[in-house]
Amino acid sequence: MTAAFQRRLHQLREHEQELLKLKNRPLKPGSGVFFRYQNPVLTANHIPLHWRYDLNPDTNPYLMERLGVNAVLNPGAIILDDKINLIVRVEGVDRKSFFAVAESENGIDSFRFHDYPVDIASFDIDETNIYDMRLTQHEDGWIYGLFCTEKRDSAANPSDQVSAIAQCGILRTRDLRKWERLPDLITPSQQQRNVVLHPEFVNGRYGLYTRPQDSFISTGRGGGIGWALTDSMEKAEVKQEKIMDSRTYHTISELKNGQGPPPLKTPAGWLHLAHGVRNTAAGLRYVLYLFLTSLDQPDKIIKKPGGYFLAPEGEERVGDVSNVVFCNGWVVRENQDVFIYYASSDTRIHVATSTIEQLLDYVNHSPPDPLTFSGCVKQRNALIKNNQPFLI
Repeated sequence: MTAAFQRRLHQLREHEQELLKLKNRPLKPGSGVFFRYQNPVLTANHIPLHWRYDLNPDTNPYLMERLGVNAVLNPGAIILDDKINLIVRVEGVDRKSFFAVAESENGIDSFRFHDYPVDIASFDIDETNIYDMRLTQHEDGWIYGLFCTEKRDSAANPSDQVSAIAQCGILRTRDLRKWERLPDLITPSQQQRNVVLHPEFVNGRYGLYTRPQDSFISTGRGGGIGWALTDSMEKAEVKQEKIMDSRTYHTISELKNGQGPPPLKTPAGWLHLAHGVRNTAAGLRYVLYLFLTSLDQPDKIIKKPGGYFLAPEGEERVGDVSNVVFCNGWVVRENQDVFIYYASSDTRIHVATSTIEQLLDYVNHSPPDPLTFSGCVKQRNALIKNNQPFLI
């Protein structure tokens, strides 16, 4: 081992420790609904050195990164053993993604990865990529992980190396360490992405939030958040999907929308976090929005504020796929604090914190989208008029 190798290894390890020890602080005053935080909770640089570098000086004398990581993003989230656990999508420089679990005591910094990435069995030799797992602690006692599994469309022309088929893969576990793969979800739709398992039985069946699509990119006729039921998760199949939250012209979700993490149960109803997509001259813009559904009918929306709840700001707007925020993981602690884990620009992971009380206040008292400019002006003027007695 040369002195140069030792110096470089020391520098890399020092940098790794600095990242792991970096304390995170809320950015105040905040929106009144949630706090953003000063630093991302996970980036590509947080991936352990021995996952990226060959540390053997004989085979890697220059201590080069052999298996680079491009991004960490879109984590599922769950509280287990009093720790917040994220199952992170790790994307290598080769564009292939895999899952890895990182845990933290406080949920805002000092995340540590498990020893190895998650090793998932594959039933299809053509399965090429997996990503964006939602974790659901179901009342049947299992933790389920629903994710997108992707392969090339075999019917595509040989010159077309873009067309793909996406479906919903299913895992289950008790401890986030030993995983069992179940057969993929069967639905009437040609493609499925953003499928999420409801945490409780619905009339003795498993409830699923789906996103039926006609093709890999375009939602086609199926656009919107769907609702479906299956008798079993071991051989999950749905016969019918009902759109419960459809796309709407000239809104934040006119192009696409999809369920984020599993909904949170509150006294007022099931609290949902979803993403909405619209097209712009600069490309697709992803934002997050909230809505509330009935406790008795999880597919029935009872409150839905207009516009977005969280959109990319500042450095969040820059990255691999710019102007995007995406969330498929949040948790609620015993004191009713809510930790929302979102990725920015398909590059890094952030946390925002709120409370159940604040989120319900936002959902219940923020006006719905009136869908026309004249309706928006009326809403704004009513707010201004009502504020007159309180102006200084």
